Amino acid sequence: MKNEGEAIKLPQISEREMFAKLLSQDPERNQEEPAIASGIAVQMEHMELDLMPLSIKARIRDISGKLQTSNAVLVGGGIGNLAAWLLDLWCGDPANPPNEPPSRPDSFRIIEPGGKFGIIINRLISRHSADNWTRVITKQWQEVVAETISWTATPTLPKSANTPPLAMPLDLVIIDVPESERPSAAAAAFEVLSPGGIMIVQEPEVPTSDVGVAELGSELTPEQQKVESFNSWISFVKQVNESHSLSFVELDGGTLVVFRK
Repeated sequence: MKNEGEAIKLPQISEREMFAKLLSQDPERNQEEPAIASGIAVQMEHMELDLMPLSIKARIRDISGKLQTSNAVLVGGGIGNLAAWLLDLWCGDPANPPNEPPSRPDSFRIIEPGGKFGIIINRLISRHSADNWTRVITKQWQEVVAETISWTATPTLPKSANTPPLAMPLDLVIIDVPESERPSAAAAAFEVLSPGGIMIVQEPEVPTSDVGVAELGSELTPEQQKVESFNSWISFVKQVNESHSLSFVELDGGTLVVFRK
């Protein structure tokens, strides 16, 4: 029998166990592409656009579904394939609405600098009836981060001032940009990620061929640029690992990395 005033001891979970549960596949969710996302994937194939592997998208959805997210950001909207996965998670299928609305973030921002692609994503948002909490930002990610940092660094602003581009605290960032842009996009995201926040990004492919040494004053070849980008990625991972947490999960088609600030 517990003595009066004695503290109740709650079970503790290690960081390793936390990551293991977070990164595991959700057995209660279908691993196939949602109907709307599947249609967008077909469009992307016709447009010869790079498509994230199915296993990666499904696991991003599974991880996001386990988090209690207030404010989420998708960096790299494209024409909405991954956004469709996330909106299906947080809204359900518009053609077959759930009996009870799923848990969703207070805000979801999709960063897509391409204006034409932004229009397509806006239609996707309206289709899911998510207009009141989801918005497309048609700016470069680094510009959005700089504006957000400027806002958080200013203690008081006039009432007439515009709202900040990202709702804070920012507790979930998902990166879906080309390999060469992932190191800089991830580094910028980590600056505005709130303590305890999660960032998800597919690891760039490891260069395997000998690309030679670039001559002084000459432009890097595509292969050399890939090596330089991967070196930047490794440097970022090492820097984060010094004071924060991260874990890797290998899937068909690539490796997913989850960072926790």
